[in-house]
Amino acid sequence: MKKLLLSMFAATMSIGSGSAAFAGELTIATVNNGHMVEMQKLSKQFEAQNRDIKLNWVVLEEGTLRQRVTTDITTGGGQFDVMTIGMYEAPIWGGKGWLKKLDFNTDYDILDVLPAMRGGLSTGGKVYAAPFYGESSMLMYRKDLVKAAGMTIEDNPSWGHIRDVAAAIHNPQDGVYGICLRGKPGWGDNMAFLTTMANSFGARWFDEEWKPQLDSPAWEHAVTFYVDLMTKYGPPGSSSNSFNEILALYNEGKCGMWIDATIAASFITDPKQSKVANKIAFAQSPIAVTTRGANWLWAWALAIPAGTKQSADAQKFISWATSKEYIELVAKTNGWASVPTGTRTSTYNNPNFQKAAVFADAELKAILSADPKNSTLEPTPYQGVQFAAIPEFQAIGIAVGQQMSAALAGNISVKEALKRAQKAADREMRKARYY
Repeated sequence: MKKLLLSMFAATMSIGSGSAAFAGELTIATVNNGHMVEMQKLSKQFEAQNRDIKLNWVVLEEGTLRQRVTTDITTGGGQFDVMTIGMYEAPIWGGKGWLKKLDFNTDYDILDVLPAMRGGLSTGGKVYAAPFYGESSMLMYRKDLVKAAGMTIEDNPSWGHIRDVAAAIHNPQDGVYGICLRGKPGWGDNMAFLTTMANSFGARWFDEEWKPQLDSPAWEHAVTFYVDLMTKYGPPGSSSNSFNEILALYNEGKCGMWIDATIAASFITDPKQSKVANKIAFAQSPIAVTTRGANWLWAWALAIPAGTKQSADAQKFISWATSKEYIELVAKTNGWASVPTGTRTSTYNNPNFQKAAVFADAELKAILSADPKNSTLEPTPYQGVQFAAIPEFQAIGIAVGQQMSAALAGNISVKEALKRAQKAADREMRKARYY
């Protein structure tokens, strides 16, 4: 009987594998991009300063991370003590009581965090996630190729001009593609980019009655332009490419232009990573009929799920990882051009950062220009630039992203993809009783 009880106890303990089993252990779920990988390396210093805390890391691809943390938080799974989430999840989950409110001491200097980041990670005046890095999106291009083609690029160029530049610099025989853009399906993958593009064409996700608008002329115009542009001047297999795949292509000198997260600038201008580090220039995102919503606003941020029993240690870790001191640690270790950006005013005011980061002004301009409350040409009932801040959007965005990727791959027409997307969105909104 005693052996049976011990066996049952051992089995019960093993069920929660992956979660923090003991006091002082923190299990952290994060995304597999460069800044987060560096945080994992540098966290040995946090452990050295806090010997009673051990960090366990779960590092996942972006789409997988979103699925895992969403499933865990909605089911109360308790696998993680610290989650990497963004501006979509933080206010929704915080409002539902699924996240712990964050509290910082005066040394942390919460008012130094850019207002756009604080606001996007809060609800009801309470902060539910701290930004590890923040971003907008912008155009990053090979100035040597553009100049050689006799072209120029200014801030907010027209999409027609971008097509002309892509045609002029496209040289697949030499391994250079005119433009690289996201195509991998996901609400935070291809739809993050495609929504900003569609916004600039005058599109919106929902009208004022919450009716989906994916079958509108503006969406069809934007997606048709996107598919045509990528088919003619993009790299092969674009329907599978997200941030990391394009970053690798860009650093090898294979992309003439790239519109994506401003955070990419710190990687593609790093000579240790990029073969074209000194050949890059920046501009504000392209537009069609409006600048509204042409560039997104996002933060990868650290939050504490309400179910953790390690909230005090989790708060301590988050305070360290998103502090001024952490930014200075990265600068000391890797140089000022490699620090996480988009979070603190003090970073942009630092002369060492300004000198090292040739992208600083363009990045900050993009972040400050993004307005989640005014991101479309026509009025909408939702907030958000590259997403609609409602719980149903995640499922809708995933479904629509799959259709857009299929259209890019040439498996279905744009018109059919948008028809299916509209049907999927309508079904979700009816199920949720929006109308």
